Amino acid sequence: MAKKKASKAKSVRSRPLGVAVTDGILPAQAIRALVSGGALKLAEPLAEGQLQPASIDLRLGREAYRVRASFLPGPGARVAANLADLKLHTIDLSRGAVLETGCVYIVPLLESLGLPDSISASANPKSSTGRLDVFTRVIADGVTAFDQIPSGYRGPLYAEICPQTFPILVRTGSKLSQLRFRVGNPRESDSSLLALHQKQSLVSGGSADISDGIALSVDLVGGLSGLVGYRAKRHTGVVDVDAPKSCAIADYWEEIDSRGSRRLILDPDEFYILASKEAVHIPPTHAAEMMPFNPLVGEFRVHYAGFMDPGFGHEPAGGHGSRVVLEVRSHKVPFILEDGQIIGRLVYERMVEVPEMLYGRDLGSNYQAQGLKLSKHFR
Repeated sequence: MAKKKASKAKSVRSRPLGVAVTDGILPAQAIRALVSGGALKLAEPLAEGQLQPASIDLRLGREAYRVRASFLPGPGARVAANLADLKLHTIDLSRGAVLETGCVYIVPLLESLGLPDSISASANPKSSTGRLDVFTRVIADGVTAFDQIPSGYRGPLYAEICPQTFPILVRTGSKLSQLRFRVGNPRESDSSLLALHQKQSLVSGGSADISDGIALSVDLVGGLSGLVGYRAKRHTGVVDVDAPKSCAIADYWEEIDSRGSRRLILDPDEFYILASKEAVHIPPTHAAEMMPFNPLVGEFRVHYAGFMDPGFGHEPAGGHGSRVVLEVRSHKVPFILEDGQIIGRLVYERMVEVPEMLYGRDLGSNYQAQGLKLSKHFR
């Protein structure tokens, strides 16, 4: 059976994108084929909008387990065995439940895997999840890294969830994470990325700082209003992750005005929403990911949610001028951000083929053509 699936994946790899492609990110139509072929197993039928251009949203299962601490199962170990030792209590998600800040929860997902040897996968929080400061990662049996699923993996998937700022209301079927499937190593080298930028204009401003990805910088000038960001309030109400436009901005966020200073002092352990100075373009032939920023250039973390789909910022898909929203948290010490300071790098990966749908207008995507923007939950 595994041999049959592997040969099927190989045929997908050979489909052309103008030229033959051997490695790449699987598009929506190939992910649908994984479902029909049994490599991606669903405990419930595929939900509307669950399939994205280059990923699939992962859904929470029927129970959550409050645990004493975060963990990885380790080689040969099962997550369920760790849960038996670490869980404090079990929470029924079928009618919805509140996950409190500062607590760690493990939730079995409705999706599981039976991957062929040619396909690996990686996970990331959805954009809306990152903008709520919900720290979530995917773990799997016997795997020694978060959010990484090796080729040939067969088994269940679990979400580790730790709300940092706002308590959240979730239920069976809530989608906090997304999974992307990969054949080989499709990452573009710096030289090929430069050629792609010269042809497709991947970031605004003409030239691009390319070194292990394309650099993005922070905008601390803002528009005519002078608004450059938001700082999350403490001790707020609950955010229902499945209820768009249900929360008033003023109840959860403080606006940050530039006041002409062109700099911002990050307070330790506070959560900020900022925006990139550059508009970003992800052409239909590629997917992108924001990589964790090098801690040697500042004690802060940027962008919990790293996947960007084909079509983000793509003008024909309604994305002209799409900037990247930055989820920023300083650690241990106050840190000064200056306008135009590099705060992250985007890496681009080739698609196996152009997706049947693109991020943006056709999908009603929440963050196409965005500037500084909070998650879809706020009005």
